[in-house]
Amino acid sequence: MLLRKVWESIVPGNSSSSNRNPATRVTTGIGSLDVLPEDVLGIILRKLGPEDAGKLCVVCRSWRRIVISDNRLWINIFQTNPNNLWDLDSIFFSEIQLPRQLSVSVSLMHLYGQRAKVPGAVIVDGGSGYCKFGWSKHPRPSGRSATFLEFGNIEAPMYSRLRHFYATIYSRMQVKSTAQPIVVSIPICHYDDTESAKASRRQLKGAIYSALFDMNVPSVCAINQATLALYAARRTSGIVVNIGFHQTSVAPSIICCLLMLHHACAFPHFLHGKIMRKVGVEVVGMGALKLTGFLREQMQQQNIYFESLYTVRELKENLCYVALDYEAELSKDTLRSYKVPREGVFALSKERFQTGEILFQPRLAGVRAMGLHQAVALCMEHCHAAELMGDDNWFKTVVLCGGTACLPGLAERLEKELHELLPLYLTTGISVIPPPHGVDSAWHGARLISNLSTFPGAWCMTKKQLKHKYRRNRLGS
Repeated sequence: MLLRKVWESIVPGNSSSSNRNPATRVTTGIGSLDVLPEDVLGIILRKLGPEDAGKLCVVCRSWRRIVISDNRLWINIFQTNPNNLWDLDSIFFSEIQLPRQLSVSVSLMHLYGQRAKVPGAVIVDGGSGYCKFGWSKHPRPSGRSATFLEFGNIEAPMYSRLRHFYATIYSRMQVKSTAQPIVVSIPICHYDDTESAKASRRQLKGAIYSALFDMNVPSVCAINQATLALYAARRTSGIVVNIGFHQTSVAPSIICCLLMLHHACAFPHFLHGKIMRKVGVEVVGMGALKLTGFLREQMQQQNIYFESLYTVRELKENLCYVALDYEAELSKDTLRSYKVPREGVFALSKERFQTGEILFQPRLAGVRAMGLHQAVALCMEHCHAAELMGDDNWFKTVVLCGGTACLPGLAERLEKELHELLPLYLTTGISVIPPPHGVDSAWHGARLISNLSTFPGAWCMTKKQLKHKYRRNRLGS
């Protein structure tokens, strides 16, 4: 009856059925369904959609092999279904590259069923300037707010501030902390590989776990922002350039799997995106706040004053860009205007590209620091010298993240500067990727994880597992 209803909706009217090709005729007898051509089957499955198409394999035994195992058919279903929210490229990357448990020949129908059972998660990406939060089943963050927490400030009462921070996020989202797992981003801080820096990172991560578990969150997935940016760019290794609120970090990162076994207790594969701190994390004392302040100084020289930096930031985000050739750009007419609501119309000319230029020439802003391209080149040289892997190509992908990294032309300029600065054996194969999801790239990396068929599973830590880990560490020490 279901097949008949679908077929009649596709080809209305019975009068023309006699004129159709006999090979495409459909009868309602179960045995006759075996001769239904695959193209007609495809039409029916696309009409039904993924959920009902999965149930259809029980209608006829000989169809079961086609419906379950034919990935081409399912790809067609997802691509042609108007209500489909699946990004097949991201799904293939995440399900095959990240867990490293599923084979390339995995059944998409089985994968669809597994992902439909995933409970989803609350995602909180708390950067140094702004926090993005939302629900993993939604295509984008549901809210943003200024970050009122100084991550990594050891002398501050970290636990109480974190508890207040997450409680405020849950209140704004209007969800209970006990309902779903949570994925939180850990800011890239305490850059060194010294014992004090390691202790600071452990303290920050421990405070995050304690604050959330004391709020009765069922499980926590805490991953650093560099790794999330890699996930969003569909990469498993590379150098992440995070242009934060106060400074810029250049961090080489690799995804690795650790199998943790202890006596009779077998823990699952905990997947970690590891920042290669022993290779070296470069830090440039130049961030979004410095660029905004520099633009304000340039406007003040023209007797244009602003009461708030928010107006200047809006001009920066809508008018500024990075020139591919700075000297050549100086001779061009670059005058553009932009209307800021409730503030008026502002015109910018050379300030449009001079603002972003201080990333490469900090001296223009009176800052004594190396340029962004020099920091990335130094990081690449360290990666090459470390010989961590047999293939040097792992560090030749540079992924940009952060709001300021969205400036048009930044990726192209950085790639050009690297080619001019580094020897040929290092520049061959270099690729600079702009933020794949703009300012929300880290949030989307977390969303990719929290919709995996294996989530929460090995990705999350429960309160019981955390206690067992601490107990094991104490015994080991």
